[in-house]
Amino acid sequence: MIVQRTIQRGEGDLLKGRFFRNSLILILLISSIPGVIVGFIIYWMGGERLENEMLQLHKNQILQRAANVDDQFSYLENSLAHWAFDPKFNSSLKDVNFYKDFEIARDVTKTLGVMQGSSPLAKQVELFLNGEQPIRFYPEYDVIQSRTVMDGYIEMLSQGKLVFWSDLQADPSKVDVTDLTLVHKLPGVNFEPFGALLVRVDKEKASNLLKTLTPYNVGETFIMQNDGMVLLSSAGTSNSLGFDEVLRNEVMKGGAKSGSFLYDWKNTTYTVSYGTFSRVGTDWIYVSASPINAITKPVVFISKLILSVSCTALLLAFILSWLASRKIYSPIDRLIRLLAANKLFVDSTNEHTDEFKMIEKEWLHLSRESITLQNKLEQQLPHVKEGFLLQLVQGFLYAYSEEDLKKRMRNFDWIVDEQQFLVMHIQLTGFENLEGRFSLGDEGLVTFAAANIIEELASNRLEQASAVNFHDLSIGLLIILPPDQSSTEKLQAFSEELMHTINHILKLQVSIAIGKMTALIAQIPFRYEEAKQALSYRNFENENQLLDLETLEVSEDMYELRYPFVLEREIIQMIRTGQQQEAEQTIVLFLEELLERRAKEIDIQQGMLQLLGSILHAIRHSGMDPSRVYKSANLYEQLTQIREPQKMLNWFNAKVIHPFVRELEARSDVQVKKVVESAMIYLQNEYMNEISLDSCAEHTGMNAVSLSKSFKQVSGKNFIDYLTELRIGKAKELLRDTELKINDVAVQVGYQHSYFNRIFKKQEGVTPSHYREMSRST
Repeated sequence: MIVQRTIQRGEGDLLKGRFFRNSLILILLISSIPGVIVGFIIYWMGGERLENEMLQLHKNQILQRAANVDDQFSYLENSLAHWAFDPKFNSSLKDVNFYKDFEIARDVTKTLGVMQGSSPLAKQVELFLNGEQPIRFYPEYDVIQSRTVMDGYIEMLSQGKLVFWSDLQADPSKVDVTDLTLVHKLPGVNFEPFGALLVRVDKEKASNLLKTLTPYNVGETFIMQNDGMVLLSSAGTSNSLGFDEVLRNEVMKGGAKSGSFLYDWKNTTYTVSYGTFSRVGTDWIYVSASPINAITKPVVFISKLILSVSCTALLLAFILSWLASRKIYSPIDRLIRLLAANKLFVDSTNEHTDEFKMIEKEWLHLSRESITLQNKLEQQLPHVKEGFLLQLVQGFLYAYSEEDLKKRMRNFDWIVDEQQFLVMHIQLTGFENLEGRFSLGDEGLVTFAAANIIEELASNRLEQASAVNFHDLSIGLLIILPPDQSSTEKLQAFSEELMHTINHILKLQVSIAIGKMTALIAQIPFRYEEAKQALSYRNFENENQLLDLETLEVSEDMYELRYPFVLEREIIQMIRTGQQQEAEQTIVLFLEELLERRAKEIDIQQGMLQLLGSILHAIRHSGMDPSRVYKSANLYEQLTQIREPQKMLNWFNAKVIHPFVRELEARSDVQVKKVVESAMIYLQNEYMNEISLDSCAEHTGMNAVSLSKSFKQVSGKNFIDYLTELRIGKAKELLRDTELKINDVAVQVGYQHSYFNRIFKKQEGVTPSHYREMSRST
């Protein structure tokens, strides 16, 4: 019925498309005929070959899984060898009094626990120290009292090998119960050993690992030594043990290191594969036996099933082909409806019944639109480039790193890698003497004409140069030069030509200040500010003048205050955004900038008073009343009483910056607390589900970084710690008050079982099951 309704719903609009009809016919042919042919071929010709391939695949799979088993034991050996050379297990351990140095004992116990947790096959990691009073960590500190246990360790140390595998008793009271144990003597070199590290293999885990060598969950697998002694086995019944004994004799009888054969046992044919593991000091032989009928039985059934399914599929192919064609066609239909604005199939013309012609028509239209937009972008790019350059030279991009500035300049097609940067400040004078050529207010027009002249002259003489039009009879010029190129003569010639050209065309005089060279883009605002202020040294008469800061000789009269406007803008911006520490650091730079020009005390005070006035003006612009922020204190009077630079810095930090930042933070604290409280309620309601900082931030409408910082500020804990404590607290309630299994408790509080055990023990110091026992015993 569903298929019938789908057909009825779709046939009215889809069957009219030429592409849909052609694709439906093609899919019907592809899906029906080959299926029947392939079914007969597989049934009559491929059965036996498939059976052989399955057997070969089984053998290859055994080899791959054997390699995995070998890797597990190799990892155990390599890990123990690594730990044996750890400084924690050097010869100083034999002289340690662990009763007094309990910190060392606890550290050793933790290390053994880490070693045990790092290997999935390890059941127990021990440390034996053969001193005056033999002790062992099992894994905790223990003085050996049993003579039987002591004799076992002494016999182990008497072995001639540094690293070896051995069978050690698991319990002195159970003589027949042994553990397969990897032993590494200490120290890890061929000196007289004073102890040993032991890793006991978990037989249950090792048995499960061996079962991977029987991919079909039936059959037997075991590992034995060269002498035929079985070390590990996956056998679980007496019958299996008998079968293991028969297989062991057959493999030992062959004498080969690896191979495979077929063996009949109790009316069942087994395929047997065996090979060798190279272990430290010895070789192990693994044997895997799987019943062959478990491997090949599905082949016979599948061969017959394929034929019947192919016939059934032929019937379904017609319906599925139509559904598949409709599904394949749906993106094309959607695209056409989107492009044609619901005009598809309105009339019966060929243009509207051929889908790809419609797509082609709309594609050409979009291409034309794209070209038009690209042309507009290219027309606006010079203006965007000029705007960026204007922000750069005025110091508004101070927050960008050097690499970010280079990246942005590369986007504007500047070559900035391994280049030098130089700025020129060009001032036009004599505008009042033009005698009617320009009227008052035409300064912007004159500056625009001069900027075009500068751009043209610079493009002829310099490889990379860009002008900045300030529209106030002043122009900036950024020049990028190779580091190994001498620029002095070239810039002098360019400046002379520039002054001559503007004199001739605009009848204006030109004053040019050539700034100092720099290799950093971030220094460009400071270099431009220096060049701009250097024009204060020019003669006041209207005449052409050229000042080169590289060769400028400064007289005693020139040591006057140069106010650092760029740093002032940075300080005000940092204060507005609450960047208290950055603002304090920049004020230090501001004062150093004043001091380095041999300014007098009155000059320093005037500069700092100017900075204070600018800060108070910015505070008032921020919507705050300086009188309320500073409690009506006369800041100007206080500042004029200070005579020492460091005291002046401390006063600025304590009396100006800190009160404003506190007021700024106080205004935002209430909203922040509401957001954090909303986040806490969300966590308390959703702790059992998968929660992340991003999802919580999305719920509260705040970005993740701000939420994390606010959460720590309000609650005193970071987001993860708060969520972990909340979940562990709920888990403790469930463990105390309910009979839920540990797995169910983990799910109830939003953890997976394995991770829940680790995080619970890390938080509470005990496992969940131990905590439940402790809570109920009290």
